[in-house]
Amino acid sequence: MLIARTRGALDEAAAHLRPRGALALVPTMGALHAGHLTLLAVARQAAPVVAASIFVNPTQFAPNEDFSRYPRDEAGDLKKLEGAGCDLVWLPDVAEMYPPGDATAIEMGGPAHGWEGAVRPGHFRGVATVVAKLFGQVRPAAAVFGEKDWQQLQVIRRMAADLSLPVRVIGAPVVREDDGLAMSSRNRFLTPAERAAAPQLHGILCEVRDALAGGAVAAHALGSARARLVADGFAPDYLSLVDNETLVETDRAGGHARLIAAARLGSVRLLDNIASQ
Repeated sequence: MLIARTRGALDEAAAHLRPRGALALVPTMGALHAGHLTLLAVARQAAPVVAASIFVNPTQFAPNEDFSRYPRDEAGDLKKLEGAGCDLVWLPDVAEMYPPGDATAIEMGGPAHGWEGAVRPGHFRGVATVVAKLFGQVRPAAAVFGEKDWQQLQVIRRMAADLSLPVRVIGAPVVREDDGLAMSSRNRFLTPAERAAAPQLHGILCEVRDALAGGAVAAHALGSARARLVADGFAPDYLSLVDNETLVETDRAGGHARLIAAARLGSVRLLDNIASQ
């Protein structure tokens, strides 16, 4: 497994791997878990060479968010990536990603509006900018992102399409613990009591999906679900039914719609989503 920390080393590693064929990239912020390793397996199906990036991107964190607290475990991450058969790891530091004089950022509209975009102003500006940089640096034929961050996936797809970037953006299904909790690097910050309660977010989403399939009015089912989250100790930012691609709110379930949710439990903000049918 090749490890690059500078653009020069990255270009040298990419040149070494290029004869093996196209490359698929898995962008991460580290603190890897089984869900990330699933992304690598999807990437391996997409291209003969697999690369992962590890970069905790400061521009997607607001001043009041947990950039300094975000978990970091470089040694453990590298061990997991090597065990998963990763060919190349791109490990830039902040100065490498945002060198002096850096003056360009990507402002997103469309699917970036609302939801995470409203709760975390500037978040998708940071996400789109760093992902575009990663695409330019690594030059993958494909890139794999987890569907847990559903809105982020749609934002990146829109950005790549709008900028005519030659990258196929692939979504990989949410990976869950046995009790249904979506895997996340931040789950380690849940207290034992919070960890026991956390799967209720997924369970309530499933109940809403089933209610909609049974003919329930979306507004009523969603309102009841939000009230249940509050009663169960969550502080929900949203629980909504939206169009798969545009993230515009809808009142009609079906193959075109997604149930999305974000709620704080203690110090941890949980995100989840499921198909609405």
